[in-house]
Amino acid sequence: MIFWILFFTLIAGIGLIYLAIKYRLTRPTSLAVGFFHPYCAAGGGGERVLWSAIKSIQQINPNAYCYIYTGDNVKKEELLRKVKENFGIVFTQERVNLVYLSRRPWVEASRYPMFTMIGQSFGSVLLAFEALSKLSPHVVIDTMGYAFTYPVFRYLGGCKVGCYVHYPTISTDMLNKVVEQRPDYNNDQRISRSKTLSYGKYVYYQIFAYLYGLVGRIPSVVMVNSSWTESHIRKIWGKKNSEISVVFPPCDTSNLTTIPFNLENRQNVILSIGQFRPEKDHPLQLHVLWEIFRQHPRLRENTRLVFVGSCRNEEDRKRVEELKGLAERLDLTKNIEFEIGIPFSKLRNWLEISLVGIHTMWNEHFGIGIVEFMAAGVITVAHNSGGPSWDIIKTEKNVQNGFLASTVFEYAEQISQILLNRKSCAKIQQEARKS
Repeated sequence: MIFWILFFTLIAGIGLIYLAIKYRLTRPTSLAVGFFHPYCAAGGGGERVLWSAIKSIQQINPNAYCYIYTGDNVKKEELLRKVKENFGIVFTQERVNLVYLSRRPWVEASRYPMFTMIGQSFGSVLLAFEALSKLSPHVVIDTMGYAFTYPVFRYLGGCKVGCYVHYPTISTDMLNKVVEQRPDYNNDQRISRSKTLSYGKYVYYQIFAYLYGLVGRIPSVVMVNSSWTESHIRKIWGKKNSEISVVFPPCDTSNLTTIPFNLENRQNVILSIGQFRPEKDHPLQLHVLWEIFRQHPRLRENTRLVFVGSCRNEEDRKRVEELKGLAERLDLTKNIEFEIGIPFSKLRNWLEISLVGIHTMWNEHFGIGIVEFMAAGVITVAHNSGGPSWDIIKTEKNVQNGFLASTVFEYAEQISQILLNRKSCAKIQQEARKS
């Protein structure tokens, strides 16, 4: 038995050495920078970071070639046209190329109904192997948070590794949630109700956090998108403050600060901006609208909740249908609208006429949509956690630029006051744009 274990270990070792040599010998002669971003066509804030990073590299080193590892079945010309249309970013197209990955389903959450984090992490390792087999770049930058790919790129591919972390895969807040047995989208009620299962999940999280910390020590350059993210990455990855750079996401608000304030002319539109992912907690927004109408029935006549966002995959599209079903059960169908995958010009129109901007994600890493609300003069009510409360929203008197809330009732109270007393928000509107 021991002989066979040693034999297969030797064979695996020889195979890895062969691959390591192969990847180094087949590397392009010109500087090649690979971006590991399997969902590059999603059109969200993370994609804005990706395209802005590529634009910056082209400005610093015009001779560099940028390669994007993606699982999206989209032509380069069509994708870059949408990037220009949605983000206003233009490249030297000849030096931007897509490397298509066929194994992206291995990182889909739906593939792992249990032990999702470790399953997706294992899947990302397989995806990294496929990525290297198709192109071995000089530098790899992970812009989606697949930390378990780092040892593959660094030790097998011989690449220099950098990362831009939007959100830690696991955080101390997630550990605390399990300890406190609080149900959420990533903490099923069947587990949160059981002390035994909660303890088992806590041990699982601790083991995962330890492994996450080990791979997090590999990148030579670490960038994060907010003070909140920096705090958690520093604790889990064991990095010093000097080893992490806080780089706020690119927020091009120049086209939004020209929108007139016009509080009196804005419609009773509550605007929601964000991809249709579970952590965005769109159902909470519907319950908030229901509560507003319960407290103030007359607002039902002229108040709408408009969802603006994009869908990455079939799971996101199902979530949209579930939201429509929930709206019907709450008798809100006539008061909601969905704008999916719209160009920036149409988003700007909504920002121009909307009075309130709502954000409900717990521990949002930053919140580009919130910044866009504030620049456009939309009165913002954001979740009282994460990046919005650490870096963006100020609630102190004389410098208040928005509102923070946590519960349905807090959101309903804040938004109702804005809808009923819009004139009182003039100074908040001015402070928001100034900040």
